[in-house]
Amino acid sequence: MTIKYIICGLFCLLFSSLIAPLVLFLCKKLKASQSILHYVDKHQSKEGTPTMGGLIFILTGIFASCFISNYNSFLSWFCLAVTFCYGLLGFLDDFIKIHNHHNEGLTPLQKIIGQVSIAIVVSIFIYLSGWTTLKFFAWEIDIGWGIIPFIVFVMVATVNSVNLTDGLDGLAGGVSFVYILIFGIILACFGSIEFQNIAMLCFGLCGGLIGFLLFNAFPAKIFMGDTGSLALGGFISIIAVISGLELILPIMGIMFVLSAMSDIIQVLHYKRTKKRIFLMAPLHHHFEQKGVHENRIVVVYIVITTAVSLSVLIGMLAVGI
Repeated sequence: MTIKYIICGLFCLLFSSLIAPLVLFLCKKLKASQSILHYVDKHQSKEGTPTMGGLIFILTGIFASCFISNYNSFLSWFCLAVTFCYGLLGFLDDFIKIHNHHNEGLTPLQKIIGQVSIAIVVSIFIYLSGWTTLKFFAWEIDIGWGIIPFIVFVMVATVNSVNLTDGLDGLAGGVSFVYILIFGIILACFGSIEFQNIAMLCFGLCGGLIGFLLFNAFPAKIFMGDTGSLALGGFISIIAVISGLELILPIMGIMFVLSAMSDIIQVLHYKRTKKRIFLMAPLHHHFEQKGVHENRIVVVYIVITTAVSLSVLIGMLAVGI
């Protein structure tokens, strides 16, 4: 079974590497380019870079479904459907930005309504399926109907955290790759056949992310856009929710959490005092303003995510979950 995961990842890497130039060509042809906010002065040279590159790993995720076992594959398709829905929401946001030649797409209210609506459907499905137990290493707790608001919060928070992390070349893609790979290993080691099918999607998406990163690493030839960041956030959150491992999500995804918290703290502090704690939020932009090269920031984020995620994996192996 281990070989099948590796084969899936390799084939998906090949697939994404083949379609990435095509997606890049189409984005250039359709003039689907990124508009840079005026206050992000260090990124003005990136103005006009093609966007919506998230289509590369979204399509690869669909291709990965070819490696899913026909036995008990409903949950895998459900995860793909949720990922696609969040990706579609991001696509609408990107499309409006491109059409209007402006860095404002859907309004914040429209985005949150879309995100919450998808999360509510997922939470009701989970509740009706009777999966109301949260797992944290050797501990389990059944929260009953409370699973509905909890899942809505987890999914919306995760999607927006991943979206906020998408600010430097290769950052969101690199951190997501590590997270999804190790989470996939956890599902493969401790999950049922249904979860092993989801693990197959994880390995397939990792192959897709590598193919995307070949074109997104500094200097980026294409950005993932909200099409990609919302899809990634949707996938990361749904695999945690389906497996009942929501409580390890903020641990393994610590860098996503820091992105979101730094942004929230900055906004709240500025509204109260009219002063800023960080030079710019989210946190990676603060380091960039301090003169740290974005490649170094990306590497540090990936290394920390790897170290923390491997610690979680080792901890779960130790307790034998």
